[in-house]
Amino acid sequence: MIGVPGGDAVAALLDAALVTEDQVADAVAQGDVDGRAPLQVLVDTGAVSPADVVRTAAAAVGLPYVELANYSVDPTAAARLPADYARRYGVLPLGWEDGELLVAVGVKQAGNIELKDDLVRLTRSLVRFALAPNADIVARIDQLYRAEDELTDLTSNITDQESADTDLSNFTAVAEEAPIVRFVNLLISQAITDRASDIHLEPTEYDLRVRYRIDGVLHESHRSPKSIQSGVISRLKIMADINIAERRVPQDGRLSVNHQGRKVDLRIATLPTVWGEKIVARILDNSTAQLGLDDLGFSDGNFRRYRDAYVKPYGMILVTGPTGSGKSTTLYATLNILNSPAVNIITVEDPVEYRLAGVNQVQTNPKAGLTFARALRSILRADPDVILIGEIRDHETAQIAVESALTGHMVLTTLHTNDAPSAISRLIEMGIEPFLVGSALDTVLAQRLCRTLCESCKQAYTPTEQELVEVRFGYDPSEPLPVLYRGVGCAACARTGYYGRMALHEVMTVTEEIERLAVARASTDEIEKMATAQGMTSLREDGWLKVRKGLTSIEEILRVVA
Repeated sequence: MIGVPGGDAVAALLDAALVTEDQVADAVAQGDVDGRAPLQVLVDTGAVSPADVVRTAAAAVGLPYVELANYSVDPTAAARLPADYARRYGVLPLGWEDGELLVAVGVKQAGNIELKDDLVRLTRSLVRFALAPNADIVARIDQLYRAEDELTDLTSNITDQESADTDLSNFTAVAEEAPIVRFVNLLISQAITDRASDIHLEPTEYDLRVRYRIDGVLHESHRSPKSIQSGVISRLKIMADINIAERRVPQDGRLSVNHQGRKVDLRIATLPTVWGEKIVARILDNSTAQLGLDDLGFSDGNFRRYRDAYVKPYGMILVTGPTGSGKSTTLYATLNILNSPAVNIITVEDPVEYRLAGVNQVQTNPKAGLTFARALRSILRADPDVILIGEIRDHETAQIAVESALTGHMVLTTLHTNDAPSAISRLIEMGIEPFLVGSALDTVLAQRLCRTLCESCKQAYTPTEQELVEVRFGYDPSEPLPVLYRGVGCAACARTGYYGRMALHEVMTVTEEIERLAVARASTDEIEKMATAQGMTSLREDGWLKVRKGLTSIEEILRVVA
């Protein structure tokens, strides 16, 4: 069969132009010396990768090839097969396609009829093979079934702690049992590996649901027995230094873990629900704080406008957008540029998400009376050059921020508005005098995060004129129809068609004309018209530019921008 180490496999690699005849001749000669098959020599010397061999074999026998590294395996499919059987035979159920169970196998098992019959019997489903490198199958089996092994230990060793008369003093002992510790570590490690931004642990009536937010969209990872719920939640609360005896009110905490040699912080929030405490862990990867503005997807025009703002010695820069739109990441990237021994940077945050070297970071503590406003008053006596305020939440904070910008400080802060022009109206509504807003505010940056198309599977297509007119992206019917791209879905992107995220920006420079409109208490629409006339690119227009570049899709822009 094609793919079994031998002449047929080497011939297939030659046909696919993955190796040259000279490389094959050298491999044959080397094999004669040490007894290895030519195919093995080609792999050992790096002339061809194991993945190339399997991919070529899959094409030759008409089976799909899967890249398991980033493949989103359906946990219900994997559960159809016992872990010991999957390890013994090196097979992994992936999910269902057209009513059949897709199972990853190695090249040597592609034609094993007996194995397929066994799988049909064990899984009670029609089975179709897909080929993958053996090493990848083994690694993914270890990754997936390790949780199942832990659950087996947990359900046999831990009693249900949910009864009302549970001794609370026993929570700590239960939470520190080795199976619980390993299970929680696995949850966190898997989330970081999957590029998740949040972990959701959600108690239900019958089990504990685990979901990961990846690229802004929630994906269910698996469901765990109800019996381990209290142990898992208590373990996380202990790690985050949260009171485990208090289950009636929301609590917050923080913890740090080491993942593959790098430090990752997690912000923990608990929320009492009818079935127990829900926990959301926000993953704060410190590498994000080291991003530069070049990494954030600014278009050339928007970047020039924003750069002109942050190089000034004073003034206020507002970054606006909903929760989870990357505002903090943009501000940290700006601080990385401004940070130098000659500049005194002080931040006031709630909470401090990322630790920055060389920056004085202050975390608010309302219980101790350290609010944003009180912290800001103290900061102004600490001789700052640049002040970062995590968020403007009330009139007092806004007033101090504006006054700071007017007295020679660079102020970076965030505000929750839908677009850049609305920021002026929002500050005035918070009680700031219009003439102060116009004088202090230098630039407003509104942003959203959208998913980027997967480079492995995106395909070009030509939309119809009707489609472009309906989405109202400013398409000119006199122009030829553009070539756009859309994601098809592959193993690398877990069949979503998207991999990673980028930002859409709307940068409004507060010019003299806009300042006069602010003083006159003009409406947001009037301010928007003036800003657009002066060259501001709206969020939708910036999204359309990135669609034209093949970075994202029309559907994704419509999802994140109204």
